[in-house]
Amino acid sequence: MQQEIERFLNLKHLPARVTAEQAAGYLGFSPHEIPILMAKGLLKPLGHPAPNGQKFFLTATLEEMSRDEKWFARASDTIGEYWRYKNSRKSEDVPVRKLQSPQGADARRFADADD
Repeated sequence: MQQEIERFLNLKHLPARVTAEQAAGYLGFSPHEIPILMAKGLLKPLGHPAPNGQKFFLTATLEEMSRDEKWFARASDTIGEYWRYKNSRKSEDVPVRKLQSPQGADARRFADADD
């Protein structure tokens, strides 16, 4: 996967729309952090994709974000807050479930926690 992202970033002309994995590589985030940024409204996919559908992002928008220091600060803070939230739930006396929820579900719960 890393070689695929590296090949993508070395393209002379990037495509107009990119997948979530490509957007993560372009912005310097991990692919599993994209649903967290989307849940907090810091990253918006093109159109109205289904919750379980593939998300695409506009490259021009990602280029603007890549130059915005304040956006990167908010995004980095959001990722840190997410992991603090998730780790704090581990320390509570909650019985551990056999099946953990997928990353996206935790991201939505995290987004709802602050609102």
